[in-house]
Amino acid sequence: MNFKTQSLVKSVLLFLLLPLMAFAQVKLPRIISNGMVLQRDANDRIWGWAAHNERISLHFIDSTYHTTADSGGRWTITLAELKAGGPYEMQFNASNTLTIHDVMVGEVWVCSGQSNMELPMKRVSPMYGNEIAHSTNVSIRQFHVPQKYDFNRPGDDFQSGSWVSANPETILDFSAVAYFFGNELFDKYKVPIGLINASLGGSPAESWMSEEGLKAFPNYSKEAERFKDSSLIRNIEEGDSKRIRCWFETLAEKDKGYNDQGGSWYTPNLDTSEWGSMNIPGFWANTLLGPVNGVVWFRRDFDVPVAMVGKPAKLDLGRIVDADSTFINGIFVGTVSYQYPPRRYDIPATLLRQGKNTIVVRVISNAGRGGFVPEKPYEIVQDNNTIDLKGVWKFRLGAKMEPLASQTFIRWKPLGLYNAMIAPLLNTQIKGVIWYQGESNADRSGEYNALFSALIRDWRNSWKQGDFPFLYVQLPNFMKSNSEPSESNWALLREAQCKTLTVPSTAMAVTIDIGEWNDIHPLNKKDEGHRLALAAEKCAYGDSTVVSSGPVYRSMSVQGNRISMSFGSVGQGLVAKGDGNLKCFAIAGPDRKFVWARAAIDGDKVIVSSDRVPNPVAVRYAWADNPEGANFYNKEGLPASPFRTDDWTGK
Repeated sequence: MNFKTQSLVKSVLLFLLLPLMAFAQVKLPRIISNGMVLQRDANDRIWGWAAHNERISLHFIDSTYHTTADSGGRWTITLAELKAGGPYEMQFNASNTLTIHDVMVGEVWVCSGQSNMELPMKRVSPMYGNEIAHSTNVSIRQFHVPQKYDFNRPGDDFQSGSWVSANPETILDFSAVAYFFGNELFDKYKVPIGLINASLGGSPAESWMSEEGLKAFPNYSKEAERFKDSSLIRNIEEGDSKRIRCWFETLAEKDKGYNDQGGSWYTPNLDTSEWGSMNIPGFWANTLLGPVNGVVWFRRDFDVPVAMVGKPAKLDLGRIVDADSTFINGIFVGTVSYQYPPRRYDIPATLLRQGKNTIVVRVISNAGRGGFVPEKPYEIVQDNNTIDLKGVWKFRLGAKMEPLASQTFIRWKPLGLYNAMIAPLLNTQIKGVIWYQGESNADRSGEYNALFSALIRDWRNSWKQGDFPFLYVQLPNFMKSNSEPSESNWALLREAQCKTLTVPSTAMAVTIDIGEWNDIHPLNKKDEGHRLALAAEKCAYGDSTVVSSGPVYRSMSVQGNRISMSFGSVGQGLVAKGDGNLKCFAIAGPDRKFVWARAAIDGDKVIVSSDRVPNPVAVRYAWADNPEGANFYNKEGLPASPFRTDDWTGK
């Protein structure tokens, strides 16, 4: 064999051996990485991969641990009963040496659910400037789980992710609810707090359940099985992509605002004499234009004082349904592609000029009613100067389109998120879970108690840590209020959440007073985090002195023409916030027709009656999507959970 042939053979062998050589190195999951937080007072598992039968040693704090990888290369080391503290280094020795820096020992919480858990601090930053400015704390850390799905097998690691400690820059990507929850726990217990953010907007509960857990729900189990077919997913995604792309391409071709021979409609000094007029905020379905979908252009002139010229400013356009592209004086300043995020755009220092200026907003409505969401800020702000943009705007239809059918959100299908976002965490010892979800199940509220209870059991079975604390947020008030008692899917979902309290080691944060009628993502995440922290102090940390909940309905008795109700969690006593008169109580007789009622506090009871109902049989409180004026609290300032004493349906 000549030298050239020998070299070729060696190269081929080296190439074939590279995967084996790479595998013969200690490899760790991404959750075990620099800055990680371990659970104190627990049997923390450290695990990873190496060559089969490879010996691994781990030095941590003052101890050294040894193990041997199994035939598949998997290994685990248990660290028993660690005490809070840090930072420490964790060193692994095998065929290679690997060191993990800045390890803390404290409390680890999984923070999961849909968009209200996912919602980052940057979305609510205008409310919490002081908290953000003073957020530097190396003992509060977040690990953001990448948002993926997998229907075929439970994952054992993540594709990305790292531990990040809080400071004014990094905190903007922290879950707002989770941060306020963790910060309050740190302030009280002075131990490191690790927040594992495993959440995804729009996700229903069933997407977070395991294959075993879904067996109790045949329809969801069948759907999960269906989506194991990668060709099905590919066909759906390609079909959706083609259909949506075609819709937007047609829209662009038809849009007169971009294709008008008289000039683009975002240019200054455009003749708008033939444009209509509309009060902003509002929806154009309420104008002569009617409920059309497509593109509508909006323009307004505004005056700028000399004091604002030559300085940067902020443009706040509240919320717009669905997508917008915004221009000032013919210059593009920002865009958002869907309806939920607030529109906050930077205006460069060179853009505003003294006197007349023009703002143009191109709004795309895919389906439903398009326009500007009421009771949101629409203004330009610079230091102490504010230009109010609410009022009469000019508008014109750019293109009319048929409604665009929604895409198929495959990532929300049953099982997928559990496999990809929860399963890789199951070796991680945790203190408990905080959960904010339910909006996407509100139209199926009848099954939610069984589904949610099964999810909690499923996670506990999977984690094998017993009945760890599971704390959750009850849905807040949302949508328009009704002037008369009515039925409500959101009220039914809240009731299902309340019933889930029968599951051991659970607690619920009531938020019926801090939602927003016009926003499914209420901005007040600090109070939500605070109420979850109160629940943790009692449920997870065993502080029996903490009043962690507002009044909870227990029982009722009919006393002639009135009903007397008893409550738990009364704390130091029951109160009616505001003018002292309880609101949002309704009463019904045998005809099952509810009317507004008088309600008065009598010690730890509430007495409800109405002259219109001489023979009462049932009471409801705050039973609505948005029970405006609900003011039943305990003296600790925590609101009562909405409730009903009946179990009627269809009325």
